Amino acid sequence: MPRIQLTFDAAARADPLAAISTELPDEEFRILSSHPTDAGILGLVELETADPDTVLQQFNETPEISYDVLHGSEQTVVIQYTIPKTESNRALRASGILPRFPAHLQDGWLTAEHTASHGRISQFTEEMDAADIPYQIQSITQSYDPSELLTDRQQELITKAVEKGYYDTPRDCTLTELAEEFDVNPSAASGVLHRAEETIIKEFIEKSSLRTESSKSPK
Repeated sequence: MPRIQLTFDAAARADPLAAISTELPDEEFRILSSHPTDAGILGLVELETADPDTVLQQFNETPEISYDVLHGSEQTVVIQYTIPKTESNRALRASGILPRFPAHLQDGWLTAEHTASHGRISQFTEEMDAADIPYQIQSITQSYDPSELLTDRQQELITKAVEKGYYDTPRDCTLTELAEEFDVNPSAASGVLHRAEETIIKEFIEKSSLRTESSKSPK
């Protein structure tokens, strides 16, 4: 499953927390959790700051946000907050993309990693475009366990095919010789190889499409 790093302008639409961050552009807000409730979005944010009083003053002066200070010191503030549901959160959830925490918010721009299929990434971009929220896909990486890509039989046969030179040009091993290694007929060996090749090729094409998507200019 692809892992993507998204950055979007959370302050482009009504988002009280993002608005506070634009008033404190040098501060980095580490969002430790965030989820919708009947009252809005309940979240937890941490700041390492040299001026916690100014941070709390901004929270006090933002009527759309309610909050409690869970921890406060000379350099660190941990705040639990509730804000109204936002357009960016709606777009993420409509596309089925959920962030991995912590997320990072600075000067109104929120950056987080997400795990999502190519289809959900495309749906997310459509949702963000429809909401007129600037965004950028910073990176897309594909990580998987090879054992999850192919069945044991497919992996065993295609590995042996590579080792024996079946995919070399010219071939050092025929399909019949490869089939004899597994005591099956050539038709059965061909079927297993074809299904393995289909899976590998489709995976390659999807990864290439994701790289193309991530290399597009930011909106």
